[in-house]
Amino acid sequence: MIGATVVRALVVTAALAAALTPVACLGENSNQSPSRAAKELPAKATKELPAELLALLKQKKMPKHSPILVRIFKEEAELEVWKQDTTGHFQILKTYPICRWSGDLGPKLLEGDRQAPEGFYTVTPELMNPHSNFYLAINTGFPNSFDKANKRDGSLLMIHGDCSSSGCFAMTDEQISEIYSLARDALVGRPSFQVQAYPFRMTPANLARHRNNPNLAFWKMLKIGNDHFEATGLEPKVDVCNRRYVFDAQPTPNSPDPLVFNPTGKCPAFAVDRKIARAALKKQRTDEVEYARLLEDNVPAAPISSGLDGGMNNVFLARFPNRVTLARLLPFASHWPQLPPIPWADKHGSLTSKWFGALF
Repeated sequence: MIGATVVRALVVTAALAAALTPVACLGENSNQSPSRAAKELPAKATKELPAELLALLKQKKMPKHSPILVRIFKEEAELEVWKQDTTGHFQILKTYPICRWSGDLGPKLLEGDRQAPEGFYTVTPELMNPHSNFYLAINTGFPNSFDKANKRDGSLLMIHGDCSSSGCFAMTDEQISEIYSLARDALVGRPSFQVQAYPFRMTPANLARHRNNPNLAFWKMLKIGNDHFEATGLEPKVDVCNRRYVFDAQPTPNSPDPLVFNPTGKCPAFAVDRKIARAALKKQRTDEVEYARLLEDNVPAAPISSGLDGGMNNVFLARFPNRVTLARLLPFASHWPQLPPIPWADKHGSLTSKWFGALF
């Protein structure tokens, strides 16, 4: 009880100090001149991919300039780059441990909350920043139409280098060099690529552990898009209506009108391609059965808030000690969890999941 009280006091004190200063992703400049970026590209932004990564592309039959898709998982502290192969499907190319992410599990709500975003984002060439103060940076595109429809606010939410985060996903300089080059090559002759940001891997076990979290309904909505992708290997088409994500929507049979989505308006009648729907539904039903079994077994529930400001993949703990600290702002400060230590740790072992039980 004393330990929990001390943690509460420290976090609330830090929150009051941090609340005085709005925080975006530190060091980024939203006023950079596009003409300067085009004329003065630094060598780090034009660097060729390492030979071993080029060999991996060839081995996996992935053309150098084929589309990519980025998936981010906070709790596991991992970033995946998927790439389209010669069959037209996406498969995993490489998994990068995340050096630092900030905030807690849950979406970004407002400027200065230090939360890294969750959702489906579109990165265009204009969102690539070769002049970042954090080596190289890719703007996730937050807020998207879903965020705006739900009045969520924030700016300059990046994937960047330097292993330092304030609402961003921070990698090492070596990692962001590869990720940036993969993104740059994929954008040749192409308008954008997709970023999917999740609180954790959308497994029945993770959803069961976080069943008490106020964000559960939001996460289950994200899982629909996750399932469409994992079941088909195809990038999900993302729309927003009625303040909700809609995936792979197409006009109903014999519909004379094109689909029009209003992020805050009523959803139009739409259909989903039969092949995509069947594959996704099969996965969803299997996951629902497993989720129900886990609830019946009363698996331990994770605390609603970790009390930490983000997390770091275990591989960086020795290299970057003391970079994960107590939370500065509390997403759910109105109700602190009164839970005993939770005897679990995920397979990949991010710092956040290791410390959930220890803090309370």
